[in-house]
Amino acid sequence: MRANVVLFWLLAVFFLLAAVVYTIWSYLAGVDDHRIEWVGTVAIALSAVLSAFIAFYLGRVHKAQGGQLPEDRLDANIDDGDPELGFFSPWSWWPIMLAGAAALGFLGLAVGVWISFIAVPLALISLVGWVYEYYRGNFAR
Repeated sequence: MRANVVLFWLLAVFFLLAAVVYTIWSYLAGVDDHRIEWVGTVAIALSAVLSAFIAFYLGRVHKAQGGQLPEDRLDANIDDGDPELGFFSPWSWWPIMLAGAAALGFLGLAVGVWISFIAVPLALISLVGWVYEYYRGNFAR
């Protein structure tokens, strides 16, 4: 995690320098009136702020852990960083149905709200089907 913290701090410094260079460049490139192009300047500066937030958060989490993660140690094996990730249904079609319903929902936001009225019931049915998949059928417990 220490490498991630350093990487995000480097990204924050890079984006901050890029924002300064972009601001100066946009000011000098203005042919007639020498105005600053604010949209790009703010976007790059906010990228620096976001990278700094992530670096600060990861640094605090690293200090709160009190130890090193396996990926930070040079003598660590691959099995040292093998946590339990949870249970995943290998034969389930419900996540694909839910993703399709989410895609329809976003399509409804982009094209027409009426598509969202189709997406919401599909999303609810898919979510309920995925949650209760192991309570009925061949895999019931």
